[in-house]
Amino acid sequence: MSASQPSQSFSSPESPEPPESRESPESRRGTGTPTLLVKIFGKDRPGLTAGLFDTLAAYSVDVVDIEQVVTRGRIVLCVLITAPVTGGTTEGDLRATVHSWADSQKLQAEIISGTGDNRPRGVGRSHVTVLGHPLTAESTAAIAATITSTGGNIDRIFRLAKYPVTAVEFAVSGTATEDLRTALATEAAGIGVDIAVVSAGLSRRAQRLVVMDVDSTLIQDEVIELFAAHAGCEDKVAEVTAQAMRGELDFEQSLHARVALLAGLDASVVDKVRAEVRLTPGARTLIRTLKRLGYQVGVVSGGFTQVTDDLKERLGLDFASANTLEVADGKFTGRVVGDIVDRAGKARLLRSFAEQAGVPLAQTVAIGDGANDLDMLNTAGLGVAFNAKPVVREAAHTAVNVPFLDTVLYLLGITREEVEAADGLVD
Repeated sequence: MSASQPSQSFSSPESPEPPESRESPESRRGTGTPTLLVKIFGKDRPGLTAGLFDTLAAYSVDVVDIEQVVTRGRIVLCVLITAPVTGGTTEGDLRATVHSWADSQKLQAEIISGTGDNRPRGVGRSHVTVLGHPLTAESTAAIAATITSTGGNIDRIFRLAKYPVTAVEFAVSGTATEDLRTALATEAAGIGVDIAVVSAGLSRRAQRLVVMDVDSTLIQDEVIELFAAHAGCEDKVAEVTAQAMRGELDFEQSLHARVALLAGLDASVVDKVRAEVRLTPGARTLIRTLKRLGYQVGVVSGGFTQVTDDLKERLGLDFASANTLEVADGKFTGRVVGDIVDRAGKARLLRSFAEQAGVPLAQTVAIGDGANDLDMLNTAGLGVAFNAKPVVREAAHTAVNVPFLDTVLYLLGITREEVEAADGLVD
């Protein structure tokens, strides 16, 4: 067992509530069936779980529920069982036997009487993923309090990763996912953590399509600036970019203005630009892991196919679409050909990729950093603003503000241990 495995079910961090105290008439095993909550804790070692159940087996009890966690070598094991009713044994006999076994193993034991099973989780179930760098006690307290304020109940907490960030997941019930997402998004901005809220259910495990922006998302660079450096017009390109950011030019106008500055540049420079492109840390891990899980992965870019086609081949992507620089007589003409991939175009391409992949839009994930990604982020089932501008962070479903692209895996419920285990296998 490891520290990343699921912990006990709690009503809230402020008031731990054992499983049997959460029963309701609708959830009882039978009518008022007596049950016992058996809890053991102490130093972990192999054989303890088997030993406890061997001890309980002598009393012919049924197992109703089990929760076990090991944190830094200490085990907490909770078992909800029916009270002994056959063979002439009593609850007192079972208690004495369990305490005697625990003493022999240098463990502590607690046994609580009650009736019935756990009550059903409340309507509305969500997964809340928290990324902290670091994750502090103060921020965790704020998150738990916010969940409680929405009427939510924390059913389980477990760790997804300890590096390059600390990632934990809360299983929450009793409140609508959208209400929870809104409340936690506001809280996250104030406490310096990234929080994603998604609905629980089978769709989370279904095959998905993940589509990314390229410049400043999949890669660390802006491709137009790499070309401009070779053309000796970096300052002029930067000036046009600044005009677009001030709202003086829309994306299509700024694209044409910047591309025009490349007129006459020898097209052989494409090979140099491809070699200069720097992948974002974690990009290869993200794509490799998603592909192993059977996901389909694509990119859409306001940049150029001269680079995205190469990325598609190198990274084994399923889809790629971008603008295309026109070439004549071995030189760039300063124009683009074909449909422009702009803000609306990115959303349109996401829909097209999803249709080709046979994946509903609700099961798509989009990742981007700029305002021209917003339509795509809002069209996807989960839109992730990656180290994005404030306006994008505020509009997206969730934001990731650490420089590691593979942290997106944690938002999908994939643990670091699972990633590393897969990396240790031969494909």
